[in-house]
Amino acid sequence: MLLSIKDIDVSIAGSRILRGVTFDIPRNKVLCLMGRNGVGKTTTLKTLMGLRKPSGGAITLEDNDITSWRSERRVLNGLAYVPQGRDIFPTLTVWENLKISQVATGKYDSAVLDRVFTLFPVLKEMLGRKGGVLSGGQQQQLAIGRALLTQPRLLILDEPTEGIQPNIIDQIGDAIKSLKGDMSILLVEQYLDFAKDLGDYFVILNRGSVVANGEIAGLTQDVVAEHLTV
Repeated sequence: MLLSIKDIDVSIAGSRILRGVTFDIPRNKVLCLMGRNGVGKTTTLKTLMGLRKPSGGAITLEDNDITSWRSERRVLNGLAYVPQGRDIFPTLTVWENLKISQVATGKYDSAVLDRVFTLFPVLKEMLGRKGGVLSGGQQQQLAIGRALLTQPRLLILDEPTEGIQPNIIDQIGDAIKSLKGDMSILLVEQYLDFAKDLGDYFVILNRGSVVANGEIAGLTQDVVAEHLTV
């Protein structure tokens, strides 16, 4: 396993959000983290990135306990996070947004940059444009490309298809398929068909706890009806 989460508890403003969350992220596979709105998916991702502090449990990256590591140390050791809403820098150009990853990590590899442009050709065409003038789908491609330039071992994507036009959803799906042999991907996704097409494994949260998990083939209609249907 690349990363393991064991008995993680998180409370926010006195409310317990995560309750003993436990699951593993295999190497070079796609794990889909699923659940209805408000069950703790984004809190789980932020906890993995060191943006939320757990009150109990442990997070292990290979043989290293990273539970107390700061976010920047996690990034330098191979975790990359594309949050819901993308969080690009709107007043910086596409190139400046991309270059930030290289400067922050000290990782400069022209082959990785070329791969980003192969996955998302529109970024190369728009290098001089401000991030804020891009469409939502183009901003999502930029956010993913920026994360890839950190050369992650684990790419964490929070709702990458939210509010995105169908043709760009297809491009993002193709990119994930291309990447998953080279890195692990933790995908939070409400679009069920997208998740089933890309995922190797799934974990479902409800009220801050894991209620179902397994290989993606086990994500049956009965499981969907019980845990995901609103």
